[in-house]
Amino acid sequence: MSQPESTSQDILPTWVDSSLIQGMLRGIERESLRMQSNGFLSQANHPVALGAALTHPHITTDYSEALMEFITPPKESIPEALNYLKDIHAVAHTHLEHGEKLWPLSMPCMLDEDEESIRLAQYGSSNIGRFKTLYRRGLGVRYGRRMQTISGVHYNLSFPDHFFEALQAHESNDSLKALSLQDYRSHRYFGLIRNFIRLTPLVMFLVGASPSVCKCFMTGRDHQLLPLLKGTLFLPYATALRMGNFGYQNSAQKQLGIHYNDIQGYLEGLQKAVHTPYAPFSYLGLNDAQGEPIQINDHVLQIENEYYSLVRPKQVPQEGETPSEALQKRGVGYVELRAVDVNPYSPIGINEDTAALLEVIALYCLLKDSPALLDDEQNEIERNQAEVVNRGRAPNASIMQQGTAIAIEQWCGDHVTAMQPLAELLDHAYNTDIYIQAMAVMQSRVNEVDETLSAKMIADTLEQGGTWSFGSYIAQQHADVYEQHQLSPETTAYFAEAAALSLDKQAQLEQETSISFEEYLKNFR
Repeated sequence: MSQPESTSQDILPTWVDSSLIQGMLRGIERESLRMQSNGFLSQANHPVALGAALTHPHITTDYSEALMEFITPPKESIPEALNYLKDIHAVAHTHLEHGEKLWPLSMPCMLDEDEESIRLAQYGSSNIGRFKTLYRRGLGVRYGRRMQTISGVHYNLSFPDHFFEALQAHESNDSLKALSLQDYRSHRYFGLIRNFIRLTPLVMFLVGASPSVCKCFMTGRDHQLLPLLKGTLFLPYATALRMGNFGYQNSAQKQLGIHYNDIQGYLEGLQKAVHTPYAPFSYLGLNDAQGEPIQINDHVLQIENEYYSLVRPKQVPQEGETPSEALQKRGVGYVELRAVDVNPYSPIGINEDTAALLEVIALYCLLKDSPALLDDEQNEIERNQAEVVNRGRAPNASIMQQGTAIAIEQWCGDHVTAMQPLAELLDHAYNTDIYIQAMAVMQSRVNEVDETLSAKMIADTLEQGGTWSFGSYIAQQHADVYEQHQLSPETTAYFAEAAALSLDKQAQLEQETSISFEEYLKNFR
């Protein structure tokens, strides 16, 4: 259903009070590579003491076997979410083997020249486990395995239904007032998503933290990066190379035409991509010379999750549902903000300032008028993103807005200033001052570019003598923090039980496998 646009122009309507946003929930997903003591990517299996990556609710793996992913449940405040994430890190560190450490940067530690040494994540012998590994093999075949060593932070956020009910009651548009709460909530979340896409250059400037890469990451690739010092490549004013051409990009996806103007159009675009063959992927073949499958299919997307985006509409899937089916049935339940680099200076990859910034931006994006995002504006946004990724700290960096160039400091400063009332509202709602403090930190980065994370990282990489030296130095500091972190007996017991239960659950899945994987894959195809 094409939904009408809200006509409200006020960022913070006078009737909104802090009680309306009480009940927000946030959860964090943080990725981190396991690094050997010699600085190279781990070749070891996921530690069995941490349970089964397939079925553990909080400690799993992403694309490669060495890429750990830590997942908090939804929490009622930022401190609760961050404290839970600290507990997960401390538990994981306790069970790392062979002197391994968690690599603290978004861009990877040292990689061998041979991509095959980047091991695909393994999930056991059940059909679903083998399917997950095959999906990752397909990603490697399509885009190269090096891309599967990049880490990020995903910030999941939801607003309470009573807030959407109040927003809907104050709409002047009768069509919007007539929507069901589910449809209205999805309508407003899609407005948030469009505005977040418009504001991703702001996120990259303020919290981007991948201005340089280890030279080994670029092996066999054409690039315009420059040597910073031996073994490290960079661009002089870069902020977030992870979000640029060397990160998760899929040229096939550019042609998809998936848009965020309404939920139905989004879902139709996604389904089309999952079911449309793509000649370059067909050329790769479905199986290798031995007849082993190398990708799930030859479609633009093997599965929905392959669609890489800066922000995703999400709904918790029930047993057997795809993400699209969950959205179709129950609408948008929360958003996943994905344009966030790992903060190397935080032992858990994200700190209070970044979390608070993301929540202020999300509220800003939800309340701000959000017209449809059409091709011309999308092209302008992509130009802005590339500008900030590659040269966001340059003295003459600019943002294009409807064809007019605006100095990046002015553009960022205008938005940060406009967000202040929302930071105050959130502080009032939570009886805290972390939101206003975060905005002060962000304003200092706008005022002085050398205060940005990306600028600090370049200075520290030079001081430490390269990416590996800098990352290793920070990794050791973080390891000391994990070791000093006090886990309560209840927390220790909970994670021990979660690990045991996950292993049991994986074993059960493997015993219940009634058809061969070949048949399972054939049915899916």
